[in-house]
Amino acid sequence: MNIEDIKKQIHKGLIVSCQALEHEPLYLEEFSLMPYMALAASQSGACAIRANSVRDIVAIKKMVDLPVIGIIKKEYPPFEPHITVTMAEIDALVEAKADIVAFDCTQRPRPQFKHVEDYVTAIKAKYPDIILMADISTVDEAKAAEACGVDFVGTTLSGYTPYSPQVEGPDFELVKAVVQNVSIPVIAEGRIYCPDQAAKMIETGVFAVVVGGAITRPAEITSRFKSAIDKVSV
Repeated sequence: MNIEDIKKQIHKGLIVSCQALEHEPLYLEEFSLMPYMALAASQSGACAIRANSVRDIVAIKKMVDLPVIGIIKKEYPPFEPHITVTMAEIDALVEAKADIVAFDCTQRPRPQFKHVEDYVTAIKAKYPDIILMADISTVDEAKAAEACGVDFVGTTLSGYTPYSPQVEGPDFELVKAVVQNVSIPVIAEGRIYCPDQAAKMIETGVFAVVVGGAITRPAEITSRFKSAIDKVSV
């Protein structure tokens, strides 16, 4: 899909993040369960899927006909960024035919390129037609991402960098500020736990909304219910 087709597909829509890391109950070594999560999301009206790893992306694209935002989570200690951090992950996601490639676009040090701007320049030189989504945690990072020439900016990393606000729920203030300060499409993501919060995000003017843990991570969902019940004193 080209970028205009993708924009039409996801505008004001719900993107569902279907991920299971190796330590989580829905991760199986034998085969991926995420295509079934993606299928359920697709049948219920999701406009796109966000997925981690080549294995999951390839399997999901065989099962659903939706754009896939691809990432690869890999740690490079002592560096903090771990979402599509090096060109090796970019190469793998292009090979897997991810429709959009998302990456950590914070200003934190990274293993391969001293500055994130150099990373984006290298990506676009190697893959001129790639569609990039910048995962950011501050307004300044969003502005820098736009200046780099990315196609979408997502608030994915709000609260996951030490210098961004550590809020319990969605970072509405960041989302509003990013919408006001960049001209590229903004995708709201991060700790969106209920439908009302997703709807409120759309009201801020974002292009689309990503919801993950509240839909596709039963252990997290169970934990939130249990925590709420435990706080009740009767």
